Formats: sequence, structure tokens, C-alpha cells
Amino acid sequence: METLLIAGLGNPGPKYHWTRHNAGFLFLDRIAALEGISLARKQFGGLTGVWERKDKRLVLLQPQTFMNLSGRSVLPALQFYKLKPEQLIVVHDEVDLPLGTVRLKQGGGHGGHNGLRSIMELLGKGDFLRLRIGIGKPQFGEVSDYVLGTFPPAEMEIVARVLDGALDMLETALDAGVPKAMSLYNNRNYREG
Repeated sequence: METLLIAGLGNPGPKYHWTRHNAGFLFLDRIAALEGISLARKQFGGLTGVWERKDKRLVLLQPQTFMNLSGRSVLPALQFYKLKPEQLIVVHDEVDLPLGTVRLKQGGGHGGHNGLRSIMELLGKGDFLRLRIGIGKPQFGEVSDYVLGTFPPAEMEIVARVLDGALDMLETALDAGVPKAMSLYNNRNYREG
């Protein structure tokens, strides 16, 4: 059975739970709720759970190190399971994508995302798959204030559709390959119901 690590990025604690920066945590919470998985095991400086799906064991990881130190949780998990960066999927918020969109991306830079920066610094490269959840950019003000702000009630319905769409995309990538998932889902918009 192949093992993959799916790291959903965010900040720990109730203060940050519904913030835009916690899109990765929210995604893993959604999987856990749908699949009946407990994300409560404390390992690798994070909370983990295991999702056994078809021929794969998917280790779900929510680093509890705060976003800027995500690599300190992801690296030990990869080492423990003897996984290569190619066996890592990082789920994170993306300000360069509008709210309502999700994209898969193989490799690349960190684009100013501190969670990705931390992981790449410790891995020495960025050769992992990213599931990027669009949160949009603020019209005014600091990006840091925006990403640490909570989703307003009007956006919560969109977020729910996005998380389900992201899960469809992930399952397609696991079953039919990343290129197929990208061609089917990368241009979808979940803003409208």
C-alpha cells in the first residue's frame, strides 16, 4: 500500500480556526468529517489521522507549529514514513487565486507563502504537489491582516463548495493522475452554487 503525506497548512488554536490562512486545516477537517477520521493524534509537532482509501494510505497532517514553521512538522513526518518530496501534497491558501477556485500545481516557488517557504527551506526544494485554495486578495490594506481575517458569513457557503470541489480534485488526482485532475478541475469556479 502506497503512503502519501497530505499536509494542510494553518495556524493552531480557536482564534485562527475560520481564518483564510487556515484553508489547509479546513480542508483536512472536511475530509475527516466525511470519512470519519480523527485528527487528534499528536505526532511530528502536529495533529495526524490516517485515511485508508483504495490502494493508498494517506497520512493527514495539520502542523501545530504556526504557519511560518510548518516545515518543522512536515519534515519529521516525511522522514518517519520514509517518503520523498514527490509523495507530499501540501494544501494551502492562495492569495493569487480568486475565492471560489482551486488549483493543483506540481512544484514551483513559495510565492511569498510563509508555510511553503518553511517547508522548502527544510526540504531543500519544492518538488511536491500543491493543492492551492483561492482566497483572493484584499482591495485595500495589508495582505497579512487579510489572510488572518475570518471568512465573512457571505463567503462561508462558497468555502464549503470549494472544500468539496478540492476533495473531488484530490480524489481524481489519486485515482486518475494529476494531469487528469488539473484538466477537469483547474478552471472550475465554485462561487455560484
